[in-house]
Amino acid sequence: MNLLRPTLFATLLAFAAGGACAAPRDMPVPPSGIPGITDAQLSPDFWVARLPDADTPVLDTAAIAAINERVARLDPSMHDIRHLPATLPREQVKGWIEKLTSLPSKPLFDVEGKPVTAATIDAVMDNAAIAGIPAQVTPRYGMAVRRGALRGYPTDLRVFSHADDTDIDRFQESTLFPGDPLVVVHASKDGKWVFVVSPRYAAWMHAEDVAYGDAAAVFAHADATPYRVVTGAKPLTVYTPEAPSVSEFQLDMGTRVPLDTSVPADQPVNGQSPYTSWVLSLPVRGIDGALSFHPALLQRNQDSTADYLPLTRANIIRQAFKFLGERYGWGHAYNGRDCSGFVSDVYRSMGVQMPRNTRDQSISPGLAHTVYTDKDSHEARVKAAKALEVGDLVYIPGHVMMVIGKIDGEPYVIHDVGGMSYTQADGSLRHIKLNEVSVTPLLPMMASGDKTFVDRMTSIVRIR
Repeated sequence: MNLLRPTLFATLLAFAAGGACAAPRDMPVPPSGIPGITDAQLSPDFWVARLPDADTPVLDTAAIAAINERVARLDPSMHDIRHLPATLPREQVKGWIEKLTSLPSKPLFDVEGKPVTAATIDAVMDNAAIAGIPAQVTPRYGMAVRRGALRGYPTDLRVFSHADDTDIDRFQESTLFPGDPLVVVHASKDGKWVFVVSPRYAAWMHAEDVAYGDAAAVFAHADATPYRVVTGAKPLTVYTPEAPSVSEFQLDMGTRVPLDTSVPADQPVNGQSPYTSWVLSLPVRGIDGALSFHPALLQRNQDSTADYLPLTRANIIRQAFKFLGERYGWGHAYNGRDCSGFVSDVYRSMGVQMPRNTRDQSISPGLAHTVYTDKDSHEARVKAAKALEVGDLVYIPGHVMMVIGKIDGEPYVIHDVGGMSYTQADGSLRHIKLNEVSVTPLLPMMASGDKTFVDRMTSIVRIR
């Protein structure tokens, strides 16, 4: 996902419509229509087995911590909410909100393909109550109590740039996960929405998805040890009628959840023995909106670890493949994720905290990246593409792909993508709609006209 939404949207439409690519002459096209992809290539074991150093750490915990510190300190898309002043000036809060919440410059359509009226947009803008921001704003600390959507506007109204597109909701931005710390800096006129600032994103969130506590309690829980790191795609806590707020509670990959060490090991938790599970401490919202914590059970056979996974090439591949086939979800919609959300969630399970959006990732001053401009020749770009390593992130405008290996020198990627097209042997163009986390070859895919993907490449990020 990219903050330059018009540019990104046009790019994603190009994917959905099918940017052309010509399959190499020696690359077979199976019944699926995806060049060079057989059932074998849809297993992480296939790619891990090709690596001689699959389990060798790429970075240790100290090096990862150094990357995270640089990103947090240098990247302008990140927010240091731990060190905010007691009050914030109106212009700062207004700037955060108006970065997203402004009158749309182009026509929008609803889920039925009908034009969204000016009156509807005006009502949404009025609900944002931007004119009511006081001269000084006191931030309220809190936590997300469930996976909750971050929206560009204080509304659940889904809007689209084209009448026949109902996937990419232009008002959807991102998602926060249970236990994510945040500050609330503004509320909508109807009180149903709050504008939150989290370390990686600032946007509107349902008020009921936030619980309030003092800063010390919020960060004490976020930093608490011992903890579990969720390494599965999206496991659920155990069902419990005794505590509905934490029953079958979804936890997404990379989420760090403290353990509740206050519960005796021989006593039931929510009506069930804890001996086959981990006892988590999850945030809950009280009737008055206050933050508290409640134990919940995560079965030991669900994917989680006592710390972040080692950053190895094998783990990069295995974690990425846990999302294989998941429906594309713009801004983490559809209980899924988009291209940049996908790669950041994979790396998050190994402790790397990346910026949220595609463009921010591709140019982040905290990450090691190589930038490509119009001055770089096609030959230089192809040479760089053939030198890609497992885990490298390849960016073109509005999209990111993760390298998983090579076959006969041909780089392959896994990415969350709308679709692809390629030129068949007879010269005709074949379109394949994917709309999911997919494995595809990188070369010689075409982005548009006579431009290949590598010709459109803006950056290669290497987490090193």
